[in-house]
Amino acid sequence: MKTELLAPAKNIEIAKAAIDAGADAVYIGASAFGARQRAGNSLDDLKDLVDYAHKFYVKVMVTVNTIIKDSELDEVKKLITNLYDIGVDSLIVQDMAILKWAIEGKIPPIPLHISTQCNNRTEEKVNFFKRVGLPRVVLARELSISQIKDIIVKNPEIEIETFMHGALCVSYSGQCYLSQYIGGRSANRGECAQPCRKKYSVVDDKGNILVKDKHVLSLRDFNTTDHLKELVDIGVKSFKIEGRLKDINYVRNVVGYYRELLDKYSDKTSSGKVTLDFTPDINKVFNRGYTTYFLNKREECFNFDTPKFIGERIGKIVEVGDKYFKIKLNSRVVLNNQDGLNFDKKGELGCLINKAENNKVYPNNTTILKQIKSGMSVYRNADTSFEKSLQTSKTKRQIGVNIKYSDFSLYARDEDGNTVSIGITERETPNNVQKMVENFKKSLSKTGESDFYINNIEIASELPFIPISSVNEYRRNLFDNLMSERLTNYKREVQKPLKYADYYEKEIDYRGNVFNKEAEEFYKNCGVSVKEYAFEYEQPKHEVELMRTKHCIKYALDLCRSNKKLFLIDEKGEKYKLDFDCKNCEMVILK
Repeated sequence: MKTELLAPAKNIEIAKAAIDAGADAVYIGASAFGARQRAGNSLDDLKDLVDYAHKFYVKVMVTVNTIIKDSELDEVKKLITNLYDIGVDSLIVQDMAILKWAIEGKIPPIPLHISTQCNNRTEEKVNFFKRVGLPRVVLARELSISQIKDIIVKNPEIEIETFMHGALCVSYSGQCYLSQYIGGRSANRGECAQPCRKKYSVVDDKGNILVKDKHVLSLRDFNTTDHLKELVDIGVKSFKIEGRLKDINYVRNVVGYYRELLDKYSDKTSSGKVTLDFTPDINKVFNRGYTTYFLNKREECFNFDTPKFIGERIGKIVEVGDKYFKIKLNSRVVLNNQDGLNFDKKGELGCLINKAENNKVYPNNTTILKQIKSGMSVYRNADTSFEKSLQTSKTKRQIGVNIKYSDFSLYARDEDGNTVSIGITERETPNNVQKMVENFKKSLSKTGESDFYINNIEIASELPFIPISSVNEYRRNLFDNLMSERLTNYKREVQKPLKYADYYEKEIDYRGNVFNKEAEEFYKNCGVSVKEYAFEYEQPKHEVELMRTKHCIKYALDLCRSNKKLFLIDEKGEKYKLDFDCKNCEMVILK
């Protein structure tokens, strides 16, 4: 079975690093209309990425997953055509206007993947997109393994993509309007201000403060390590790493980690061998603590103390002096100058190491010595040695090739079956046949920084005398021809014809995120009445759900059996009503 490892990229440099580390596909933003507004890229850069990725049969997916204004429709349509023309493999979309265009033949036949922003958390929703004819749906993060399996079993004709690692939105994707409500920055328009990472207080209807100034909406980061095999076994096609705003070290490390793990359970969909020159460790890069979320059970998926990276626990303080402190280090921990240390669960008490002498630390800020004491746990949130190993990584991805010489011709066949040949012009018999064979093989094997490595060299007939310089030239020409053949034979998928299908509901409100007339027309053709346009178009006059989430404050506070009415109060004093759908174990923020 083949599965896809899908990596995020803020820019072209990061995308190429993800490919070198083993990604089967990368997803990246264009110049506009992606759900991460600060991660845009030009068409020229994207064309450069497509050319690089396709050498390894890696796919490039571009996010066009915001909702679109009427005034932007022509611009989006032109962008889609341009992306198709430069060879992009697929688009990740949210706005139904794009589906309407595809049905009507108004955009090129580029495969359309339905973004998680479409709130894909039910079998009915996935089935609808299957009947429309879409090739892939990206599921909501909140689903359990059994729910994912049920969707796959009932909809085998459509590919299922799930998240495997990274930051979690506390709200169902596409259903959060809190940022838009607070400051006019829409999550559905790629402008989320992340109010979920801010501090809130929780009070009851009698004014009692249950929680004071805590990060009650901040979730830990997703980590599917312990459930990856189960997800492969039930038929998930693509595993997605979150992080289009993450830096190159983060992406390189996380991709390398999951490449090694996923290779134990399935085959990759791309080509080439990846040999990492660093040891991946997902505990050493930014994370808010890890959770498996709701994959197989409800757990403590939140962290009220901080949305920051606390770091790995590396030991505890055993002595505090005037200029230094000592740590009883965990086994195999080595401290480095300029490492970052943290001493509390809020991430607010820490220092850099000016000098480390084994377990003796001289901090960059001696005032910290008055704030720490023996017995305190020590966490490292910046490991300079590890970061350097990522930053200086020369990991190179290369494609396996078998070479054969026979009757004055040189043949090359790569791991995907692409074959080319070139003629050998030399005819002179060598004085030392064995030496000629040895030199010939040695020179051919010097693939260096090329995109290929040699699996095997077969000499099927007697070699003529060939100068080493000529052998090197033959090798370069052979590899150039082979790469051209690979790119010629690259199978780019085409979107099959789409059609309108009956929706599973008869009407939708602002939560349908309809922002333009084309999307409204799409739903109308699917038998749906659009009662309200998107929240971003006009805030409804009635009470609205600013957020619906599987994270429940009642559960977190052990108040599941309580009838208390609860409210959130933000740092500016704004009060929000909380509602609890206990049957579905969901919490709603209302305004």
